[in-house]
Amino acid sequence: MNRLVILVFLLSSSPAHAQEGEEVLNKEVPQEVDDDTNDNFITFAFENDSIGSGTDQNYTNGVRLTYFDLRAEFPDIAHEIADYVPTFDIHKKKEGGSTVYYSFGQNLYTPDDISSSVQASNDRPWAAFLYVALGMATQTGDHIDELEATIGVVGPLALGRQVQTVVHRHVTSSPIPNGWSNQLENEPGLILSWQRRWRPPSLTYEIKSLTLSIAPHIGVSLGNVYTYGNTGFSFRISSEKSRSSDTPLRVRPSLPGTGYFEVSPDGWGWSLFGGIEGRAVARNIFLDGSTFVNSHSVSKFPVVGDANAGIAVEVGHMRLSYTLVLRSKEFKSQTRSDLFGAVSLSYRF
Repeated sequence: MNRLVILVFLLSSSPAHAQEGEEVLNKEVPQEVDDDTNDNFITFAFENDSIGSGTDQNYTNGVRLTYFDLRAEFPDIAHEIADYVPTFDIHKKKEGGSTVYYSFGQNLYTPDDISSSVQASNDRPWAAFLYVALGMATQTGDHIDELEATIGVVGPLALGRQVQTVVHRHVTSSPIPNGWSNQLENEPGLILSWQRRWRPPSLTYEIKSLTLSIAPHIGVSLGNVYTYGNTGFSFRISSEKSRSSDTPLRVRPSLPGTGYFEVSPDGWGWSLFGGIEGRAVARNIFLDGSTFVNSHSVSKFPVVGDANAGIAVEVGHMRLSYTLVLRSKEFKSQTRSDLFGAVSLSYRF
């Protein structure tokens, strides 16, 4: 980890384009708002393999609804956490911006053959995760810290069978899933995640009316659902009207992004984005199986990689984005890598 941090700071050492980059950096996390309008936004994120590879397998569906309060003052407990977690900084009022966000979501995981009522011995368990999350993002100097606490339930109470069956029967022409009787048993799920993203001015470049920015990041997640360390980088190429926007919010685990964007009263803006991330995985309940009872499991790979690319368009108070994600094999008997799409729609008010 020490070597990684040194490497990130070496990447950030170039002085080129510092003034232009500082202007963009100061807007990456929402700043204090002067008026009483447009200071919040809501984002609906939808991820599914049908809008990527066109199949139903592995991580097959994820939805996340998030409300961002751009004016929120951090509660006292957040400052106490910052005192005990030396890697999490809460900015002083004049040094940057901060926001609090609240999420509700559901993830579904299935084996390759969803029409079979028998759990395949060499394929992943059936599982669903229903959760709520509270997150904080704050900018200090040249970096953005995110701290998120997630609590939920894995198992039949997560309503995976009901949701997938209704969608396949009444919305799509996909086969009816018959294997949900094999899903992991009910278990409370808890995840605590921290992530730091560097946005140094030296890695922000102005090319005519376009802005290119590069952002390395590191992070860690701890819990009975996921335990892993992650690192990688992302990039954005944006038009002038979208130069201070952030990459879209995704369903975790994923590359970072708050989905923040500014209202465009006239015209429209766009951005192209992408990135790569590697995760060293110690615990993944959706592969390792239940924590407290015996269950089906598969032998996972200790390292998993993501690569993504996408586009976002902003018009007025709205933002629409699409991301294509390639995820390396997560377990040893997996036949191929995952390819899935992610669509997010945001409205600022």
